[in-house]
Amino acid sequence: MTDEIKRPSRAGKEILNASKPQIERLQRRLFLRQGLSLGALVMLTGCDYGSLAENDGLDRLLRTMSGFNDRVQALLFNPHRLAPTYAASQITKPFPFNAFYGIDDAPDIDPDAWKLEVSGLVSDKTPWTVQRLRGLPQESQITRLICVEGWSAIGQWSGVPFRAFLERIGADTTAKYVGLKCADKYYSSIDMATALHPQTIMTLDFGGEPLPGAYGAPMRLRVPTKLGFKNPKYIQALYVTNTYPGGYWEDQGYNWFSGS
Repeated sequence: MTDEIKRPSRAGKEILNASKPQIERLQRRLFLRQGLSLGALVMLTGCDYGSLAENDGLDRLLRTMSGFNDRVQALLFNPHRLAPTYAASQITKPFPFNAFYGIDDAPDIDPDAWKLEVSGLVSDKTPWTVQRLRGLPQESQITRLICVEGWSAIGQWSGVPFRAFLERIGADTTAKYVGLKCADKYYSSIDMATALHPQTIMTLDFGGEPLPGAYGAPMRLRVPTKLGFKNPKYIQALYVTNTYPGGYWEDQGYNWFSGS
């Protein structure tokens, strides 16, 4: 065995020199992230990067692990495998509201005045109205939304297949990411393979009716192959890019890929 193999890494030395509370925090976070290395749908609400500021080495290590997990999940992602679908009798009623704010603080957007801004690596940057989106082919699905907080709910979602929309605007589908900006100051992004997945849709209707305000009207992205926080609501703008866009929760420590 060479000296290089015997010698602890810099990260390893930092761990060995860390205090007991720091070690305990690291163990908890390693446990949470371990499941995600295989694309498991588990939550990362225990990640508190503010507390890790005490030790930059631990912070760098966790961010490196998170990036590694993203790459592993992307390699394991099957763009042809569908998420489970359900019968109408299995729909959750009432379907829960969920956000980082209360329902009374949810955006109230006039669907007749709303326009979707399009930018980045696309050939047609013309804004889209709800009426124009409804003129595109529509699909419906009954799928389960899985939240990092530990609950799940089944709903019926209808709208425009995201692949069809991206093709319509001349998006560069060899690009890495699609970023999304929302009216509630939320933002997120997904990988292009997920954007092109046949079940990823620009949702305009819920339960056969126009999408209610509580669920993201006038348009949200429904991505049944990813955790709930990767399904942004109240979308106002999207862009195609090769520059990593991050996300509201991802920039606070959540695993970016967060899918299966």
